[in-house]
Amino acid sequence: MKNFLFYTLISSVFIISISSVKAQKSIGHDNVKKILYFNPEVEPDIEEIKEPTNHAFFSAVSDNISAFRKNKMLRSEIQVSFDSIDSKTIMEYCKNNDADFAIVPKVKYFKVGLGKYVFSNQVVISMKLFDSEGNLITSSDYDTYRKNMRLLGSAANSIKIGTNGAMKNILKELRKIKPSVEAGF
Repeated sequence: MKNFLFYTLISSVFIISISSVKAQKSIGHDNVKKILYFNPEVEPDIEEIKEPTNHAFFSAVSDNISAFRKNKMLRSEIQVSFDSIDSKTIMEYCKNNDADFAIVPKVKYFKVGLGKYVFSNQVVISMKLFDSEGNLITSSDYDTYRKNMRLLGSAANSIKIGTNGAMKNILKELRKIKPSVEAGF
């Protein structure tokens, strides 16, 4: 009798543990949205400011995405032209990366002064959100000077503030388009 109870207990614990693992896996993977981010197009096109701009941009995106468990950030090292986007290219990148959405960003620095390389710490962050079929869903702009009236601070901090603002604007537009969307970009 003891052996029977022992084997029954072991088998029931085993069955319960397997079923709970299956339930956790199915809940976690069905609702996760994968968002593909391209490197931002930087204006003016100066090679020295691209790498710090990319670092500040993706730092802000990863901080913002980490607050939402339903989204996963995918990063592409490719820079796509913001003004002339080919929907077939977006569709191919989404298909190859198994992404649900794609965001094409642009960072525009303000030029101040007479010199060739004198820039302000103010930026305009622009983003376009595409679905996996390459269709434009919404776009957003965030001007750090007009929205926050920031005169002091680093350019990296302005990029982070602008990126957060542009992502919030995209989320607002998505809620207007589709109130049931629970994506937190």
